[in-house]
Amino acid sequence: MNFILKTGMIAEIELVVEQQHTAMAFGSGGVKVLATPMMIGLMEKAALTAVDEHLGEGFATVGTTVNAKHLAATPVGMKVRAVAVLTNIEGKKLTFDIAAYDEREKIGEGTHERYIIELAKFLKRTEEKAAK
Repeated sequence: MNFILKTGMIAEIELVVEQQHTAMAFGSGGVKVLATPMMIGLMEKAALTAVDEHLGEGFATVGTTVNAKHLAATPVGMKVRAVAVLTNIEGKKLTFDIAAYDEREKIGEGTHERYIIELAKFLKRTEEKAAK
């Protein structure tokens, strides 16, 4: 299990907020602004993007912890950019600083942890769980 991962790896993901991304659509609020679960998902996707292509065949990462603050509302039609920076590698555990920005300001920040998994073993355990 030799991976070419190093702290400082970074990725950005962009999205234009549409109706299906709103708190109203998610059921997490009654307003048509970017939903917190959507913002967190975007930041998590940035973290995944930063490292997954550097893993060997048959390996992936799964998210295990998110600690995030949603700092400001973003209206439909505005672009959002999520950024993740790999800050720590501890065995299979990867820690990221995550942030999100709209066209005007920082809208979210926090930390995110992902674990490196062997895909075949992970899927086998999941299938066994489903069969019970």
